[in-house]
Amino acid sequence: MAEQTAHPATRDIRDDHPPDGEAGSGTAAAGGAGKPDAAVVRDALGVGIAVGLSGFAFGVTSAGAGLTLLQTCALSLLVFTGASQFALVGALAGGGNPFTAAAGAFFLGTRNAFYGLRLSQLLALPRAAKPFAAQWVIDETTAVALAQPDRRSARIGFTVTGLTLYVLWNLTTLLGALGAEAIGDTAAWGLDAAGPAVFLALLAPMLRTATERATAGIAVVLGLGLLPVLPAGVPVLVAALAAPAVLWFQGRRAQKRDDDAEAAR
Repeated sequence: MAEQTAHPATRDIRDDHPPDGEAGSGTAAAGGAGKPDAAVVRDALGVGIAVGLSGFAFGVTSAGAGLTLLQTCALSLLVFTGASQFALVGALAGGGNPFTAAAGAFFLGTRNAFYGLRLSQLLALPRAAKPFAAQWVIDETTAVALAQPDRRSARIGFTVTGLTLYVLWNLTTLLGALGAEAIGDTAAWGLDAAGPAVFLALLAPMLRTATERATAGIAVVLGLGLLPVLPAGVPVLVAALAAPAVLWFQGRRAQKRDDDAEAAR
């Protein structure tokens, strides 16, 4: 977003608000410049509920891929990162090697490590709380936390989003897996497409810039083009090369522009 003021994701969180335990219940930061706690909770609940309900699609997809109820629920409880979970069961459903499927899921999940580096500075949680908070470091909690104007609001947004999403995601995963077992063959009902459809619905609104759309487009071409010739799960890994390819092209174009400007002087 192009805004005149600094975005919360890039500006420093200054200690210009009361220490923990001394902030008022209404707004954080001196002078009432912070965001009301109720507004933060409302936004966090909205994100948590909206995304948490899509766990039903994962439960259905996982059961359709041949995973047991216990395996499906364990993935949501322990992995808890939707993109990686969908990638794993999607590759398994396509007949992919389990190790290749796991590698693709792991690759997608590494982005959470970079989120954690930023959130560690932003939230400044006590050392004892960090291992538990790490389980909730995902796209949605990061987005809500970074959108807040101060540390107090970021902590509230992260916690409410994480708790709501974790509970709902696991509950709907269980319900989806139970429902898939009850109806039998999910492919006959077309429910095997539920996972990819939900994933695309979550991804599409994030493609806001030309760079992001170009990266997604190249990834789609690579993934679909290599699908008939590579084992299941491998096209996902190759499609990830779209990001560095676009960045390299942008760098070359920027360098050429600078060289042309220098030559024109």
